[in-house]
Amino acid sequence: MLETTSISLLFLILFILLLLSAFFSSSETALMSLNRYRLRHLENEGHSGAIRASQLLNRPDRLIGLILLGNNFVNIFASAIATVIGVKLYGENGIVIATFSLTLIVLLFAEVTPKTLAALHPERIAFPASFVLKPLLILLYPLVWFTNAITNRFLRLLGVSPEESSNAAINTEELRMALMEAGSLIPKRHKKMLVSILDLEKMTVDDVMVPRNEVEGLDINANLTDIIKQLSYCSNTRLPVYADSMDNIIGILHVRKALHLLAEDNLTKETLNGIVKQGYFVPENTPLNTQLIQFQRHRRRTGLVVDEYGDILGLISLEDIFREIAGEFTADLIDEDKDIHPQKDGSYLINGSANIREINRNNNWNLPTNGPKTINGLILEFLESIPDPGVSLRIEDYVIEVVQTANNTIKTVRIRSVEPQTGEILNGSI
Repeated sequence: MLETTSISLLFLILFILLLLSAFFSSSETALMSLNRYRLRHLENEGHSGAIRASQLLNRPDRLIGLILLGNNFVNIFASAIATVIGVKLYGENGIVIATFSLTLIVLLFAEVTPKTLAALHPERIAFPASFVLKPLLILLYPLVWFTNAITNRFLRLLGVSPEESSNAAINTEELRMALMEAGSLIPKRHKKMLVSILDLEKMTVDDVMVPRNEVEGLDINANLTDIIKQLSYCSNTRLPVYADSMDNIIGILHVRKALHLLAEDNLTKETLNGIVKQGYFVPENTPLNTQLIQFQRHRRRTGLVVDEYGDILGLISLEDIFREIAGEFTADLIDEDKDIHPQKDGSYLINGSANIREINRNNNWNLPTNGPKTINGLILEFLESIPDPGVSLRIEDYVIEVVQTANNTIKTVRIRSVEPQTGEILNGSI
């Protein structure tokens, strides 16, 4: 039959078959390249193309079976047509010519080009294609079922279940990557906050707590005049209340309630004790995301961080967690920070007790945070000894000079950011 068909008609049939081959190739790539989460969003909004595409992707084995059946059929048919054309034009030599010519044409125009286009714009290809593939799947279902029954049996021998959908939930790192690659779709500040929320599970309360030596507390055994004076000038809304020492915690005082008693001229140690709320204690290794839920569950805003022996390590508040998510809530500049003092040469004088995370956040630095919490601890861990003033060291991309030491601790350091380089120690050290 093909031998008696005109050359022009054969070329027309071949052209149509190449178009069909390009359709099947691009459909496969487009459907497999769809963003599943955007697809789900469009499906929930009632997008007909998204609904059909989602239905097809629910059983990828059937979809691939259908596309490959169609693609192989048109490619084999196209090969037969090309062979007939070659024989008619060039005799027996036409078989070789047709083989090489068709291979090149199929590769360029029916495989690479349509698949590249589909990978770049999957929705533009996948949604219209789904309107063709869905009824085609119904029409060819017996053949698709037969081929899938054989292939699925082989897959089960390999321990793979085709019925299981590949819509596995993404993990935290994948979600973080998706956020970072969102580009201008999400404002930079919102993106930073979302990433910070994901980071909460990596951080514990001792990473953001106020250290014990910096906790402002109220000694219930102090003179009443001193207590009133402290309450009048207190910068915090909640204070730990203790007897003589922070080791003897009584509870947490809401300063506003104490000032209300003071305004009524009814502030005594007895009335003060009456409004002190029982202390809420938090283990030091509690993840921040867990502690946020615990604050909500227990209706608390402040907790006392304790170690495994029950000793007080510091104070954690709801505001500390929010600060990790949203950044500072005040408009304070870096040069107003009590621990960080910028210098004219671009370096920073920083207190040894300064929290590394606070420094990173204020200066947009990347000092290591997976070990010690303070600059003093970081240097001591790195040197394994207490350095003398003037010793300089390099940790990652930062040169740190010890300026002042006292009482076996580093009081002040000078830090400047330098070009990326491997860690080393300078000025008279290793």
